Amino acid sequence: MELKGIAAIVTGGASGLGGETARMLAANGARVTIFDLNADDGAKAAAEIGGHFVAVNVADDASVAAGIAEAEAKHGIARVLVNCAGIAPPARIVAKDGSPHALDLYRKVIEINLVGTFNTLSKFAARLVAADPIGEERGVIVNTASVAAFDGQVGQAAYASSKAGVAGLTLCAARDLAQHKIRVMTIAPGIFMTPMMKGLPQAAQDSLGQQVPHPSRLGDPAEYAMLVESILRNPMLNGETIRLDGAIRMAPR
Repeated sequence: MELKGIAAIVTGGASGLGGETARMLAANGARVTIFDLNADDGAKAAAEIGGHFVAVNVADDASVAAGIAEAEAKHGIARVLVNCAGIAPPARIVAKDGSPHALDLYRKVIEINLVGTFNTLSKFAARLVAADPIGEERGVIVNTASVAAFDGQVGQAAYASSKAGVAGLTLCAARDLAQHKIRVMTIAPGIFMTPMMKGLPQAAQDSLGQQVPHPSRLGDPAEYAMLVESILRNPMLNGETIRLDGAIRMAPR
């Protein structure tokens, strides 16, 4: 897909993986709308790339519908959706004090990471099917899973469940939307330098980076954006989850 002039939506686009993806799309001439709950960072990120910001809760039906409608009014029907919004609060199934994992926390993680992904994906696709194809496709959806979907660690029950769900959605969604000429791909990043990682001491960052076989460092969000660009430009990439992890296989802890 040629990116120049198309409309694109990036959820979680205020920072991290989503922020770099929004920057990459804008640098390639796309008209970008950022969805995020962080209004200050979202508006700042959109202003930096000449894009548009909408405060959207991806897990809320009406919020996503309104956000997509506003993005369309601003830039036209979006041809690209990149889902990066997500949370990763740690909690063990049974805590050290013997209490069980809070069910509300588990629900919240699933609601944002998995339900939120499906919510934006389905509403984006429903608006896109009415548009004329560009060449042999109408548009592309790129979701974000995690290596935790396959190598879930201690304390990641909710997060790993949600990301395994995103990975499991990929092929089904690609086949479901094939008749509409919409591709669906998923990226499963390893350990990346996200805002959460930046808050860790340098020694902790170095230790995590050394766990990656090669290159032995934390991933750069720009490298995630590079893969998004490759997916968008290659029409045969469809229905697959790609690990972007430097060959790491996560240990239990």
